[in-house]
Amino acid sequence: MHSFKSDEFKIRVLTKDDAEEYNALLRYAFQVTEADLAETGWKDDEIKQSKFPVLERADVLGCFNIIDKKEELVAQFAVYPLDMNIYGERYEVGFVTSVCTYPEYTGHGLMKKLMRKSLTRMRDSNKSFALLYPYSIPLYRGLGWEIISNKMTYVIKDRQIPTKLKEPGYVRRVQWDDEQFKKLHTHFAAKTHGCLYRNNLAWEEYFRWDEDDTMVAIYYNEDDEPCGYMVYLISSDVMHIKELIYLNREAQLGLWEYIHAHDSMIDEVRGNNYYSEPIAFELDDSDIKETIRPYAMGRIIDVAQFISQYNCDPDGPGGCFSFEIADDLLPWNNGTFVIDFEKGHCALTDKNPQYHLSMSIGTFTTLLLGYKSAEKLLQMGKIQTTYDAVAKLDDILYHEIPYVSDYI
Repeated sequence: MHSFKSDEFKIRVLTKDDAEEYNALLRYAFQVTEADLAETGWKDDEIKQSKFPVLERADVLGCFNIIDKKEELVAQFAVYPLDMNIYGERYEVGFVTSVCTYPEYTGHGLMKKLMRKSLTRMRDSNKSFALLYPYSIPLYRGLGWEIISNKMTYVIKDRQIPTKLKEPGYVRRVQWDDEQFKKLHTHFAAKTHGCLYRNNLAWEEYFRWDEDDTMVAIYYNEDDEPCGYMVYLISSDVMHIKELIYLNREAQLGLWEYIHAHDSMIDEVRGNNYYSEPIAFELDDSDIKETIRPYAMGRIIDVAQFISQYNCDPDGPGGCFSFEIADDLLPWNNGTFVIDFEKGHCALTDKNPQYHLSMSIGTFTTLLLGYKSAEKLLQMGKIQTTYDAVAKLDDILYHEIPYVSDYI
C-alpha cells in the first residue's frame, strides 16, 4: 500500500529553477525552522539565493513524482566536485550532500536509484572516489560505503592549557577572507592525507553557519611565513576551537601559546580534532575529557580508476595480489582485480598473483584509505585470506587515517 499517488517517477538534473523545491525538501528533511534561521541571521530568501551556487556548480539529481503531468520533487542527491589528497596524490572526488527524501516516499528504492545514477555520472567524469557524512551508518554500509575518518572533541580547563611555551614566531588575527589564510589551508591540504582542497564553494559552506564573532588567527614564523591557523569563538567564558591546523611543530605549539594568552578570559577550551590522535598525552595535566566518533564515510566508485592514481610505500617489499571485490550497487566493481604493487605505485596486471583476498567494496575502501589495516580487518572477519597475505599487504600499504574536517 502506498501513502502517495503517482503516475510515474522521473530522475533528472536540478537547475536554478528547482531551487525553491530543493530548499523546501532540505528544510523539511533536516527540520530547519524559521526560528533556526532567525537565530543564525539567515532569511528564507537568503537561503534560497545561497543554494543557487550549489545547483550551478554541483551535480544535483532529483527524483520527481509525476502527477497529472506535473512534477513534484520527492528526493534529491547532490555531489560537490572537490579535490582530495590521498597519500600525496590529488584526486578529483565527489562530496555527497543534501541526500533526502520526503518520508512518504521512503522504502521504495528511490534513493538507491539516485545514488547509482549519481555515482555513474561521477565515474563518467573520471571521479573514482566519493565521501559523505552519514545520517545512518548501517544504511550506507549496505550500499558499499565505509568509515574512513574520525572526529575527536576535547574539553580542557584553563589550568590545563600548556604554559611553558616560548615559540619564536607570532600570532595575528585576520579576516575570514584573508588570502594567506586560504593559501595556508591549500598548503596544509597538499601535505595532509585525506584533506580536501577548498574551492570557493567549500569556503562559503565552511563559514555559512558561523557566528559573526568567529575569529581566525594565523601563526607566523620568524621569517613572517604563515605556518598554522586556528578558527575559534569565545562565548560565555569558553573558547570554542572549530579547527586548528599546522604545518610543523613550531606552529602547533605557537598556537597553543596563543590559546594560553586568553587564560584570564576563559574557563575552558572546547575544540575539534580531526587528526585521529588524542591530545591528552601532549599535556602536562592529561586528565581531560576527549571523545571520538566516526565522521566521514567513503566509497571507491571505480576500482580501476582509483588504483591508477594510488600510491603505496616506496620502501615496501612490493607484491602481486588478487582482490575479489563484492559490490552490489556498481557492477563494474563486482569482480576480481589483480594489482601489482611496486616501488610506491600500483597497477592492474595480468601477472599471476602471489596472494588472494576477498572483501566488500566498503572494506576495500577503508583499507586503501588507511582507516584500518589488513590485519585488523582480517581479525574482524572483513577480509577472507591468510595471515601471510595481510602481513605482506600491510608492509606495502601506507597506514594513516585521513584528515577530513569539511562539512558541506
